[in-house]
Amino acid sequence: MARAACSSVVTAMALLPSKSLLCRNQLLFSGNSKFVGVLTLQKRCFSSKVSMSLKAGIVGLPNVGKSTLFNAVVENGKAQAANFPFCTIEPNVGIVAVPDSRLQVLSKLSGSQKTVPASIEFVDIAGLVKGASQGEGLGNKFLSHIREVDSILQVVRCFEDNDIIHVNGKVDPKSDIDIINLELIFCDLDQIGKRIERLKKGKAKDSQSKVKEEAEKSALERIQEALLEGKPARSVALSDLEMEVVKHLCLLTMKPMIYVANVAETDLAEPEKNAYVEEVKGLSSDLQSGHVVVSAQVESELTELPLEERTEYLNSLGVSESGLGNLIRATYSLLGLQTYFTSGEKETRAWTIHAGMTAPQAAGVIHSDFEKGFIRAETVAYEDFVTAGSIAAAREKGLLRSEGKEYIVKEGDVMLFRFNV
Repeated sequence: MARAACSSVVTAMALLPSKSLLCRNQLLFSGNSKFVGVLTLQKRCFSSKVSMSLKAGIVGLPNVGKSTLFNAVVENGKAQAANFPFCTIEPNVGIVAVPDSRLQVLSKLSGSQKTVPASIEFVDIAGLVKGASQGEGLGNKFLSHIREVDSILQVVRCFEDNDIIHVNGKVDPKSDIDIINLELIFCDLDQIGKRIERLKKGKAKDSQSKVKEEAEKSALERIQEALLEGKPARSVALSDLEMEVVKHLCLLTMKPMIYVANVAETDLAEPEKNAYVEEVKGLSSDLQSGHVVVSAQVESELTELPLEERTEYLNSLGVSESGLGNLIRATYSLLGLQTYFTSGEKETRAWTIHAGMTAPQAAGVIHSDFEKGFIRAETVAYEDFVTAGSIAAAREKGLLRSEGKEYIVKEGDVMLFRFNV
C-alpha cells in the first residue's frame, strides 16, 4: 500500500523524535561589518551532512588577546539569545547562537512557540607557541584540538600597550603570523612525509584503489612542495578526486583561515588608519585567507553592560555590530555557508547548509529521511514571507513556489518539505 506523503517543518534538533518519524498520514508542523575580502575557495565536494554546530578554533601567541576574545564572545553570545541552550563543554569550549535578526521576525509572524538559531562552537586552542610541532607548549594536545575544527581564527595583536608585554618584545603582526603558520606547516610536512612513504610501497589491490593512491601521491607531492616554500596547502589547486583522497589527513594548512586583527577600541571605527591592520590585510590576501577586525577590549566591556545598552555603546564607538557578528559572518563566508529557515506554530529554526545545495540536500540536513523521500519543497523568499505575513498568505498571493529536486536553495529561503517515507 502506497505511503502518504508527509509535509514537515521540523521542531527537533538534528534528529526528529522517534514518534515523529512514525508519521505516515498526517501533516507535521513545526513549528558596519569589518570583514574584508572573502576568499574564493576551491570547489569542495560536500554531502548534506552538515553539523548543526560549526566549530571554529581560536589560536594566537600569548598576550595577543586570544582568550579575552574567546571569553567575551561566548558571554556575549549567551546574553544575545538567553533562550538558546548554551553550554560550555569544557573551560575552553563554548557554543553560541549565530546572530540573525530574521529569526525573530519569522517567529513573530508565525506565532512560534520556540525559536532556534543556528549555532557555532568556538574553541580556545592553547599551546600554539614556537616549537609546538616539536612538542613545545601543549604539543600533542594542541594538535588534536586544532585538527577537529572546521576553520581557524588566528588572533593577531594590532595594538600597543606597555602594560601588556608582547611575547617577542614588540608588536609585529607579520612575525606573529609567520611563527604560527610555520608551526602548522611543520605539522603538515611531518604528516605528509610519512604518508608519501607509505604510498610509495604501492599496496593497492585493484585498479580503482591504484588510481586513488596515485592521485593522493601526486597531490601530496605538490602540497609538500608548496609547504617547503612557506605556502599553505589550501593554495595548491587540486581536482575533486585529489581533494577527496587527501581529506582524511586533516591537514592544518588546508583549513580555511581568518586573521583576526585585534585593535584598541579607538581604532575600531576606522581600522584602515591602523598600519598593523593594513599589514594583516595584505598578508591575509597573500595567504589566501580572510580577515576581520575586532577589539577584544570592547567585546569584554560589552559583557558588563545590560543587553539594551550594548547597541548604544557600540554606536558611540562608531560601529554597528559586535565582534561576534563579524566573526561568524566571516566564518560563514569563508566556508561557503548559508542559512535557510523553517517556520510554523511550534517552531522557527535556522538551518546551516553549503551554498549550492539542492532542495533534497537541504532537507537532508534536518533528517536523512527527508532527502531520501523528497517530493518537493514549498518555498518562499524571506522578504516575500514578511511582505505576505504568513505561509498561507504567501500561497494566496502566488509567492509560494513549489520547487523540485534540482532547485538550488537560496540564502534566506523559508521552506516546507514534502516527502514520502
